[in-house]
Amino acid sequence: MDTIGFEAHDHKGCMRAALAAVEAHCARHKLQFTPVRRRVLEILLSEHRAMGAHEILDTLRSEGLGSQPPVAYRALDFLVTHGFVHKIERLNAFIACTHPGQDHTPAFLICRQCDAVAEAHAEPSKGMLGRAAADSGFTIEQAVVEAMGLCPQCRESAQPCA
Repeated sequence: MDTIGFEAHDHKGCMRAALAAVEAHCARHKLQFTPVRRRVLEILLSEHRAMGAHEILDTLRSEGLGSQPPVAYRALDFLVTHGFVHKIERLNAFIACTHPGQDHTPAFLICRQCDAVAEAHAEPSKGMLGRAAADSGFTIEQAVVEAMGLCPQCRESAQPCA
């Protein structure tokens, strides 16, 4: 068991399950899951953290899979479009989805100290955002929820205020 995001996690099982879910989704919807797209997803799954496009490109380059930024950006665009990867706007980085192929609205909990990211579920039509939308006659179709704070490890190691 590894600690991923903020909790204990079976990393190898997660990677196998995520790749199998993406492969099945692509087959079912007749999407091309090319070797480069697969490798980009594998990189994000293996790192289990938010990574910038250039960091991903460096790995692809070292493996001989492409040296130009469009290679990484095209793969990331496909993976984000189909919900297999999410973009973390605050970090300008990407992270593998913890529920690939499932229709959901993720919320990202980002540690301001170590940049660890955990994915949680959000229901934008409920809560304060849903009430604000309803009050103004707005229908939420898509929302990006990112919350900054301290993860359990950083909170435990933080010095108490004097």
